Amino acid sequence: MEENFRAWYVVQTYSGLEDVAKKNIELRVESMNMSDYIFNVLVPKETIYEKTKKGETKEIINKPYPGYVFVDMIVTDETWFMVRNTPMVTGFLGSSGGGAKPVPLLEEEMIPILKLCGIVNEKPFECEVGDSVRVISGIFTGQLGTIENIDLEKRKVTVLIDFAGRTAPAELEFDEVKKDN
Repeated sequence: MEENFRAWYVVQTYSGLEDVAKKNIELRVESMNMSDYIFNVLVPKETIYEKTKKGETKEIINKPYPGYVFVDMIVTDETWFMVRNTPMVTGFLGSSGGGAKPVPLLEEEMIPILKLCGIVNEKPFECEVGDSVRVISGIFTGQLGTIENIDLEKRKVTVLIDFAGRTAPAELEFDEVKKDN
């Protein structure tokens, strides 16, 4: 088998049948001994609580990505063919047809989906109050600042940034800053 890299791919399926497609993929992985190439099959779900007309609380399971299943896999000719030809799977998102392999999701694109499912392991924040940091995304990209406050629970940091000749606090996500060397 030709070896590529491991990544997350989006598989299209019929809306409402995501769980059936997931189960079918998992059964084929097991029966075709492909567990060394296909690692995880995911249908993101979130629980929403709504009040009924009678005032009771009702639990609703919502699928924020209807018609899609996410597969953590190494794409080879065999795995690509196997997933593509699984019952209830209509194809890969990002595969233009004609034998073209699918395009993997970027790690940054997959993080919110994994967080929604409770799978992602958060990296520990390695800065302290008083450290100099560089903003790496958002409107302050490229700016240097000093950490004033760290909120571990919300995973946010308050950074004092020199803006238009004045020092202003900016509340940023942990992944929007990196320690300046």
